Amino acid sequence: MHAIVIEDKRLVWAEVPDPEPRDGEVVVDVTATAVNRADVLQRQGFYPPPPGAPVYPGLECSGVISAVGPGVTGHHVGERVCALLSGGGYAERVAVPAGQLLPVPAGLSLVEAATLPEVACTVWSNVVDRDRLRAGETLLVHGGGSGIGTFAVQLGVALGATVLVTARGAKHERLLALGASLAVDYTTDDFVRAVRDFTGGRGADVILDIVGAKYLARNVEALAPDGRITVIGMQGGSSAELDLGALMAKRGRVSATSLRARPLEDKARIVAGVRDRVWPLVEAGLVKPIIHTTFPLSEAAEAQRLMESSDHLGKILLQS
Repeated sequence: MHAIVIEDKRLVWAEVPDPEPRDGEVVVDVTATAVNRADVLQRQGFYPPPPGAPVYPGLECSGVISAVGPGVTGHHVGERVCALLSGGGYAERVAVPAGQLLPVPAGLSLVEAATLPEVACTVWSNVVDRDRLRAGETLLVHGGGSGIGTFAVQLGVALGATVLVTARGAKHERLLALGASLAVDYTTDDFVRAVRDFTGGRGADVILDIVGAKYLARNVEALAPDGRITVIGMQGGSSAELDLGALMAKRGRVSATSLRARPLEDKARIVAGVRDRVWPLVEAGLVKPIIHTTFPLSEAAEAQRLMESSDHLGKILLQS
């Protein structure tokens, strides 16, 4: 088969061995995969795959099962699926633990389904499972125009929350159309003031942050009493000073998580939660795939250049 391999921080289209399913795994013939920020970091040498994971980039895919390994029940050759991956999506085939498989939501094509596993699992596990976002609360999403951001906006609205976003001004119209109640241009405006003004001084109950250190102090300022901040990215650095007094005064919580290196059983639990709680919202049309553009898998380098520019809105796909 062919896959995208990393050589000297470059993406190279190469012939590689076919994967064989291990105990508890299936092999999926990949129809499409999506470009995530983590793929760019892996190419740059900052985010290696966890032990035992495929070395090729790609954290999600859709396709058709072509082989079923020992110990797998409930899945069959020819089944249409999408999947959360620890790596390997930038390939024509990938071995996937059965617990990380998801059905293709009713009404979606296989290509559309490739946009969902990574963002759905990331957003659900943090905003819902960890931070317990409730109807009537306010969710602030940084990086609202990203794949994670566009999904978080829709999921938050579907759950009955008021969603605020930060994003470049050119993306505001689309984000408001997706259901955001306020869009703040982080390049020109103070999101702390904007959030406080919008909420009558109360702040955001849950903040989903891809920026990291650069936003830590300001996120605490923007936080509502008993609010929760979850950091899932470090685009603005990894080290910052935290004013514990300010955090304690709000009875706030700050946590930082990643998805890729979690144990298999934890990923399976998250995937099951997404299937039970999120997929019905997708099938009802309340959460939709947002696709910016699609490239052939062999043009993954060009797709990553678009990702690095941050000019996209939603997901960038690679199609086999």
